[in-house]
Amino acid sequence: MSAPETLIRSASPVSTATQTRTQSIDIEHGKVQEDIEPHEKQSNSEKVINDPNEVTFQDAHDRENPANWSERKKATVLIITSLGSTVVTCSSSVMSSASESLQRQFHISREVTVLTISLFVIGIAVGPVLLGPLSEFYGRRPIYLISFAAFFLLQFPVAFANNLPVLLIFRFLVGAAGSAFLANVGGSISDMYSPIDAYIPMALFSSSTFLGPVLGPIIGGFVQEFSSRWQWMLYALIIWSFIQLLALFFFTPETLASVILAKRAKKLRKETGNQQLYTQHERKLASMTPLNALLQNVKRVFVLLALEPLLVLLCIWTAILLGIIYCFFVFFPVVYARHGFSEYQIGLAFLGLGVSNVIALLTTPFWKSRLVKHSKSRGTPPTPEDRLEPAMAGCLLAPIGLFIFAFTSYANVHWIASIIGSCIFGIGLILNFLAIFNYTATYWRPVAASALAANALIRCSFAAAFPLFGVQMADRLGTAGAAGLLAGLNVIMIPVPFALYQYGPWLRTKSRFVQA
Repeated sequence: MSAPETLIRSASPVSTATQTRTQSIDIEHGKVQEDIEPHEKQSNSEKVINDPNEVTFQDAHDRENPANWSERKKATVLIITSLGSTVVTCSSSVMSSASESLQRQFHISREVTVLTISLFVIGIAVGPVLLGPLSEFYGRRPIYLISFAAFFLLQFPVAFANNLPVLLIFRFLVGAAGSAFLANVGGSISDMYSPIDAYIPMALFSSSTFLGPVLGPIIGGFVQEFSSRWQWMLYALIIWSFIQLLALFFFTPETLASVILAKRAKKLRKETGNQQLYTQHERKLASMTPLNALLQNVKRVFVLLALEPLLVLLCIWTAILLGIIYCFFVFFPVVYARHGFSEYQIGLAFLGLGVSNVIALLTTPFWKSRLVKHSKSRGTPPTPEDRLEPAMAGCLLAPIGLFIFAFTSYANVHWIASIIGSCIFGIGLILNFLAIFNYTATYWRPVAASALAANALIRCSFAAAFPLFGVQMADRLGTAGAAGLLAGLNVIMIPVPFALYQYGPWLRTKSRFVQA
């Protein structure tokens, strides 16, 4: 939109443009973004009078509004940011293939080598809670660039570490830097898409984050097979991160509407000399500092965990699921060494989980159509319970897949059987996450960002701990017994989505944080 057009919009004392606020979610890292979607409201009886100095989008077709970008431009941002999340999560698991090399170089036990994974995941856990609110002040793009540049640079001390403390400290810092990037991708998606249209892009982003832990052992396995230096797997990630950083810089514009408008207002003040022009975002910045927003966000996360037992239950469920993925980094080398697999072949065994990502992603149009069908049949927006249907399938598939993996992990059973089991578990995991995060974001709608941040904190904390005691479980119970125990925990969760589907509306009336 040109400057004269904006001036006409700002100078008019009466405007028919109104704003509708909608919410959509970041199903991987707990971010809910309020989008502002301007639309024309034509009414002879009612006119909305706006401040003539407030700078807004000209109309519903303003091309600077991310919601009006072309599908090609939206897809470019979606692909680049989703691949960025894959780089970060791949970095979390790539060290799983370096266990023996680390033991030899630093003279440490196998349990200590697992800290290279656990500390990284702890960084991912705390990052969104602490750094997530910053994007609401400074926009998505600056957080992407600064955090991912830090992620890129902090990998060098890890790759060239000559002692264990340096290695572990910088692994934590790399995870924390990458988490800020992950926390904002869902926000960018909700900036560009309506809540219903965002269903498949959100699923694609979520799937990309689970693809990373699968690629890590594959990359690490090939490096260990053909090189005696574990550092080469980090060199590969550094190269990938640099390419990703360039893509972010050149092809990922700002997507937060309020920040785009603030830049427009600044430009207009300079061009016109009218210093009274402003945006709501600028007033928000003047009334609250980033530190205040950060403290408020952290406080709300812990209040929710203290007062909402249902949220805690869902957090534990997702924590168990993600923890199992990280336990596989301990189980797979044991199981497939029995079949004589080399390092890179053990890494390739994770392809079963990669295939599960693809299969689960291909089902998202079906779940979306079910959601739209329920909404149309009632003539109302989808309820939180409507979003639980994927979990009704996923809660059954996850333990079935784990039991298959457990009972086929012996040397006298063909290796493909256990890989099929891990694939079935992976499908269930993705479906469960898709449902749980959608349900959380709509159930706790007024405080959905904090509810999802609480889930991220608990989930990633469990994922950091699981590999540590996964080593002990595998030693004492065997991989079959350990996987069977984890499958039993998933069996306990089977009634949850069905019970919530039946009693969810009643439970909402008992929560102090939920809208009636």
